[in-house]
Amino acid sequence: MEKDAKIYVAGHRGLVGSAIWNSLQDKGYTNLIGRTHQELDLMDAVAVRRFFDEERPEYVVLAAAHVGGIMANLKYRADFIFQNLAIQQNVIGESWRHGVKKLLFLGSTCIYPREAPQPIPETALLTAPLEYTNEPYAIAKIAGLKMCESFNLQYGTNYIAVMPTNLYGPRDNFNLETSHVMPAMIRKMHLVKMLNEGNMDGIRADLDRRPVEGLDGKATPEQIVALLEKYGILKDRLRLWGTGAPIREFLWSEDMADASVYCLEHIDFKDVRGTGDEVRNCHINIGSGKEVTIRQLAELVKATVGYRGTIEWDSTKPDGTLRKLTDVSKLHALGWRHTMELEDGVPALYRWYLEN
Repeated sequence: MEKDAKIYVAGHRGLVGSAIWNSLQDKGYTNLIGRTHQELDLMDAVAVRRFFDEERPEYVVLAAAHVGGIMANLKYRADFIFQNLAIQQNVIGESWRHGVKKLLFLGSTCIYPREAPQPIPETALLTAPLEYTNEPYAIAKIAGLKMCESFNLQYGTNYIAVMPTNLYGPRDNFNLETSHVMPAMIRKMHLVKMLNEGNMDGIRADLDRRPVEGLDGKATPEQIVALLEKYGILKDRLRLWGTGAPIREFLWSEDMADASVYCLEHIDFKDVRGTGDEVRNCHINIGSGKEVTIRQLAELVKATVGYRGTIEWDSTKPDGTLRKLTDVSKLHALGWRHTMELEDGVPALYRWYLEN
């Protein structure tokens, strides 16, 4: 890509999109364009077409998505499939209509079956039933990668689909109603530590920065205690969902951004399409190839935050997929590896949370 090429990053304010934006800037790209949700609703087909008509981007990074943790995926199933399908339909469709040179589509490793072989190779796609808790979101992301693959085969486009593992990092979502496991655990551990220490001023400051269910630091002590208890944050213990047994892989968002830019610069569809009459599984897993149990993660977060109390596991709540480790051999063969290890990443994310 030329350094002055016009690159549209959809979702440039989000966890991954902001990291990709910063990575592109660091590498000397000078013609980046982004729009907030208020400026451009990607579910609005007319608005998206108008945007492409006016801006004519040469490259597109589709990092915009409606995302959330296990609680949100269970509660808002229609939102997760409807909104993501609409976003993908509009952005990928207009990219084709406007002759975009290259598109990078960001999916998720939740596309794979619940009982997929471990580590999960790209060839496991569509071989067995999905995990129920995030099935609508997974189906939307499968549709997105298949759109990229199908446009490439029919129209000769150069759309690359990457499937990142669980991501964490700066600008993460710490909303207890919708957050993923890592930021949710860090915030809960931070709040339970302050509750354990009787630091109500610290809790009020936290709620003022990031209200929960519309409740901020101006609420009464009784309201605050009741709210925290709803999320398992008690004076003498922290109650977390599930058994703690599931195994997960995590990747620092800035590593994901670096991998994304690497794909834009160095990888084309011809490099991943394979040979044979049937072309499929052209997407690329992006991850660390390393795993940890949720219980081990909780202990790491506990040590990082400095919480000295008890962690209790609520086995009546769902665990989700029991193990999800990506096979990143294709990615390694294409020339990219991660740099941030979890032991360094968790303290880095907690520092970011305290500073922001």
